[in-house]
Amino acid sequence: MSADKTQPHIRIAVDIGGTFTDLEFSDLTTGRSYAFKTPTTPNDPSKGLAAAVTGAAARHGFSVDDIAFLIHGTTIATNAVLTGNLPPGALITTSGFEDVVEIGRHSRREIYGLRANRGPPLVPRHRRYGVQGRSGPTGEILQDLDVESVNRAAEDIIRQDIKAVAVALLHAYANPEQEMAIRDILLQRDPTLFVSLSHEVSPEIREFERTATTVLNALLMPIIRSYVSGLQQRRAEIGLKAPLYLVQSNGGACTLEKALTAPVNLILSGPSGGVLASERVASDLNQPNVVAVDMGGTSYDISIIENSRRTLITAGEIGHYPVRVPMVDMRTIGAGGGSIVSVDATGRLTVGPESAGAVPGPICYRRGGQRPTITDANLVLGRLDPASFLKGDMGLDAEAARNAIDSQIAVPLSLSPEESAEGIIEVVNSKLSTSVKLALFERGLDPRDFALMSFGGAGGLHATEVAEHLGMRTVIYPKDPSTFSALGLLTTDIVHELAQPRLLPFRESARDVLAGLAAQLKHDAMARLDEDGIPTEDRAFSFKIDARYRKQAFELIVDVEDPDFSPSEIERLKESFHKAHLQRFSFDDREETIECVTLRLSATGRLGSFEMNRSHEASVLQPKGRRRIFYKKEWAEIPIYAAEVLPENSTLVGPVILEQDYTTIFLTTGWSISGTAGHFIARKKDVA
Repeated sequence: MSADKTQPHIRIAVDIGGTFTDLEFSDLTTGRSYAFKTPTTPNDPSKGLAAAVTGAAARHGFSVDDIAFLIHGTTIATNAVLTGNLPPGALITTSGFEDVVEIGRHSRREIYGLRANRGPPLVPRHRRYGVQGRSGPTGEILQDLDVESVNRAAEDIIRQDIKAVAVALLHAYANPEQEMAIRDILLQRDPTLFVSLSHEVSPEIREFERTATTVLNALLMPIIRSYVSGLQQRRAEIGLKAPLYLVQSNGGACTLEKALTAPVNLILSGPSGGVLASERVASDLNQPNVVAVDMGGTSYDISIIENSRRTLITAGEIGHYPVRVPMVDMRTIGAGGGSIVSVDATGRLTVGPESAGAVPGPICYRRGGQRPTITDANLVLGRLDPASFLKGDMGLDAEAARNAIDSQIAVPLSLSPEESAEGIIEVVNSKLSTSVKLALFERGLDPRDFALMSFGGAGGLHATEVAEHLGMRTVIYPKDPSTFSALGLLTTDIVHELAQPRLLPFRESARDVLAGLAAQLKHDAMARLDEDGIPTEDRAFSFKIDARYRKQAFELIVDVEDPDFSPSEIERLKESFHKAHLQRFSFDDREETIECVTLRLSATGRLGSFEMNRSHEASVLQPKGRRRIFYKKEWAEIPIYAAEVLPENSTLVGPVILEQDYTTIFLTTGWSISGTAGHFIARKKDVA
């Protein structure tokens, strides 16, 4: 790979997490990539982003004028929903359907609970307005829009100084005419309103999910507007003129303008980068089945790479609220390095989900933390070096961590501080492995058929013990695991997701209808990529179908190879659906009619070629020294290696610690580790 060094040649990705802001950049003139890490600034995440960019530039000798573009993953939308920090909003819907968003579905989290706890509705009843006017499921106008009822709703919304308005009319995905008319009326009366239309946000059947997604989008619009304004300000302050893209939940990037109109697509913005990178590394290492786990400071994110491909879903959940937009399939639990540890009233040791975050952070950070965390426990056990943490930029206070675990955990449990810290790690590892099992079992998969790919700042300290719980025999530590999600963002491209629902039996007679829908979706996608300025040769298109057995309440996604839907393609799609249903639910019914529910198109605009794998010279491996650690209920001295890269012919046997700039790998007894293409591969040793 080569580029003109007199032109902008630095490609940057920034992933802002709950505790640290991770940066990866690639120099397009050499193909080399580098990592940088700095604490997150929770009160203003854009400040941390600017600090990461300028810090990396100073350390590695480039200027902001050298930056070609910047891709940014953010948790701002996720955090706003989870914390309930959302502005007041209003909903305009078809008369008689005002309560759909609160009624929801009959499913419940606690199946034995006498009362379902759904959480508060996103919009209270007095700010939900029904208007006269109605479309049918095929788009026919059954009742003209009553403009007066819209004006009355608009007047009440403006009187209450509500700025975020969701418009979700029945069957608007089939005919958006009345939704667009309502938007025109609202903006004529108050041009400062943030108006979200369901046919633009989630053009899908099922009015509850579509309405809830549209409401969430409306409530996030002013938050993302403010955040983008802050980004633009920081961008100007550091003199950055390069384009800036935000990452969506599907792993694709979008322009700032797109993010402002559809912020609900940012719900899984940051974590999706790790899935993209995992998919690529798994393919490079010929490991088709991988469970990718990202353990940072706040959470533990689990995603599955099966047959060398990540899984996308069309609907998920954030908090108690459904989100019907394409996203990476991911399970997240509150178990990161900053997760708080305590002993409850019954004497039970609990870990998470509450996190100390970046501020005040773990006690050992010396930032005012008062309650012990997983990081404090690892430090007490000797698994972390207090002098070299975060490349030596942040010294850790081991004595403060030990004192806190002693007083808050050890004394109530009548244990020593070291025994308590080891108990914390055992509880954490059990929690992590259980979550991985659930993610696999839900899809009818066996953990023993998968390798564990561990990344994130805290992941390397737990990976082999979690793998043993799961019966896995291989653990992959990718290059720069602490900033791996940011590295994945470097490889992303602009992606637009389009959908057109259409209920019809999936047989040869449906060919013309499906081919027509595919042509229309591609036409719309071409227009969006035109707006992005993507050259024709850098465009790619991928179709999928949501299918189900007749009258089922759920669908499975099947890849489309031929959007002209030839007879052979229709037969192939039917067979693919039967096989997918058999794997997922342990049965299929080849006599039952298959229904098409929705046709989908992913339109990709490539942001230039980029090679993620990098060649690094590895010197002869030498131990850094030895350190006492508390392991298996006793103190022992084990070798410590400073190893960013392992030579291809080198193998280490656990227990051993490998320290990198921004993370630490603790290889436990019974495992060996070696280097492959810049990555570390740990394997469980066979017992004679």
